[in-house]
Amino acid sequence: MKRIFFIAFIILLAAMAGILLIHKSQVDTDVTANTTRVGVFINGKCQDRSWCQTHYEALESLKEELNLDILYKENAPGDCYAEIKELIQKDGCRIIIGCSFDYGEAMKKAAAEYPHIYFLNAGGVYHQANYSSFFGRMYQARYLSGIVAGQKTQTGELGYVAAFPNSQVIRGINAFTLGVRSVRPDAQVHVSYCKSWTDDEPALTACRKLLDNFPIDVLTVHTNSLTPHQEAENRGIWSIGYHRDNRDLFPHTYLSACVWNWQAYYREQIQTCLQGKFHGKQVWIDKDKGIVSLASLSPYVDMDTAMKVRAANERFGSRGFDVFYGPIKDNQGNLRINAGESMSDDEMLNAFDWYVEGVNVED
Repeated sequence: MKRIFFIAFIILLAAMAGILLIHKSQVDTDVTANTTRVGVFINGKCQDRSWCQTHYEALESLKEELNLDILYKENAPGDCYAEIKELIQKDGCRIIIGCSFDYGEAMKKAAAEYPHIYFLNAGGVYHQANYSSFFGRMYQARYLSGIVAGQKTQTGELGYVAAFPNSQVIRGINAFTLGVRSVRPDAQVHVSYCKSWTDDEPALTACRKLLDNFPIDVLTVHTNSLTPHQEAENRGIWSIGYHRDNRDLFPHTYLSACVWNWQAYYREQIQTCLQGKFHGKQVWIDKDKGIVSLASLSPYVDMDTAMKVRAANERFGSRGFDVFYGPIKDNQGNLRINAGESMSDDEMLNAFDWYVEGVNVED
């Protein structure tokens, strides 16, 4: 009997030792066991209720889960190379995130100098082994918002306050216009560039220029500034937001918004960095990943419009339709995309320098 107890005791000790070894192995390989410092460059304020806040909220939601210490550089200039070096050398950041296309060149230079550091650039176009650029197919949500706008307009004249005429912005303008004209073929979209991603004054000036010169009754934006929505609210003009749903600020005129939710993407990418499995690439995230969406429609949007939006969204999901399928003409009357053809991702991402029929760019 004693022999049996002794054998049982030995087996128990072995089992306990095995459990301890497994636990130790798990601890040793737990990539979140140690705090990781992350440096984040944003071109506005963390809580701007716009583009910057979408990134801030996503990253903050992951701090505890991934054991992150995040250092934010608000209102950071595009030429932030020196600041990147300081975050790496002085503050010990292992991951650098740039939340704007404007940080691309500085990050590219730093990535070449620090191959052991990981770089993520929102809206960028460059990539290498330790550097990824990423964006979402926001143009699909823009198209859906165009349906909302096209259904709502009475005058057939719509306004679009935009930051800069690059591929990303032009792609959104064109997608919105195609959505509008899918339900209101004679509609015109008037565009005014404010030449700033964040500043309120030029955004408001561009907005007033449009509203003062055209019978615009629906307005949308590609700028972080909320002043165009406030101006629309003051004048009783419908508006559609971008980046974040701000209907609580503009309760009488806000129809919906094209919004970002970066949490899933940042979780995935930061985990691959911590695991040492990161491989840089240019990523264009599909709408069905949940990064991009059209916010719920306000009570000012009727059921017929909601049904049209739902039907278009289902067409995206079926993969049998996308926004830039031909035939599509430009605003000079030239056929740009033949029937049965579509733009390539590379063209849409990097070489969109023309406007579809119905777009009028104001000087």
